[in-house]
Amino acid sequence: MAKPFTSQGALLLSRPPPREPLLLFRPSTRIFVPYAPSSLHPVRGRGPLLRARSSIPPSALLRDAAALALVGAGAYSFVRCFDILTERGLIGQKLSRKLVHVFSGLLFMASWSIFSESFEARFFAAFVPFLNCVRLLIYGLSFANDEGLVRSLSREGKPEELLRGPLYYVLVLMFCALVFWRNSPVGVISLSMMCGGDGFADIMGRNFGSVKLPYNKHKSWVGSVFMFLSGFCVSMLMLHFFWMLGYMELAWDPTAKKVALIALSATVMESLPISEVVDDNLSVPLTTMLMTFLLF
Repeated sequence: MAKPFTSQGALLLSRPPPREPLLLFRPSTRIFVPYAPSSLHPVRGRGPLLRARSSIPPSALLRDAAALALVGAGAYSFVRCFDILTERGLIGQKLSRKLVHVFSGLLFMASWSIFSESFEARFFAAFVPFLNCVRLLIYGLSFANDEGLVRSLSREGKPEELLRGPLYYVLVLMFCALVFWRNSPVGVISLSMMCGGDGFADIMGRNFGSVKLPYNKHKSWVGSVFMFLSGFCVSMLMLHFFWMLGYMELAWDPTAKKVALIALSATVMESLPISEVVDDNLSVPLTTMLMTFLLF
């Protein structure tokens, strides 16, 4: 005999079937979780979504440990190569310092792709700039001496210089890895502007910047132009890189316009005569973060 149709059964039948979680952008989710800003499409089950987990799977732990070792060894080898080139007189010290400034940050950001999909992967990645941060503090505060390190990272050969631009640089790398990670255009664009934009601006400005800005005798028109162009191009390139890997989806026309406006804002900030008060390695990424938050 069939059972009578109860109110509880009606309630169960009236509930909608469970839906697949849909990842949508919310202002409160810009930090520590993946999101899709206004120029991004909603993401449904595509790409390596970030989820908090109670523990790291063994496979993810091994992958992240191996990636950390690889990135650390690569970073050391990369810097060491430029030290050797400088010691042999093949490139100048200032050019070597700026090339390291440009490519070490960009390569570090690109290395995020080899880490696992676990939430803890960002902490493994951030450990590399953290070690550099500790190293800079040790030598910058003169707890130990390394004339080669001081000479390669400072402008005037003073240990305390390590506590300004170089330290700010690694702190921004660590901050973007921990807070924004690879699902967020905020961190990607901020590092692109600081490394690619500011780095190439200094290189081109020093070599070809004979015509100075009317309001800043230390900055040139050539440097500012390359700050904008290289910052925009590197940002778009890195966004495309992470888009290709499925970490974010971008509507490219509005994204290009927004990145151009962000690059212009960062260029204006970099050109202001405030470098003695606020280092470019702070003012440029902070301005970029603010503008990206407002536009995306």
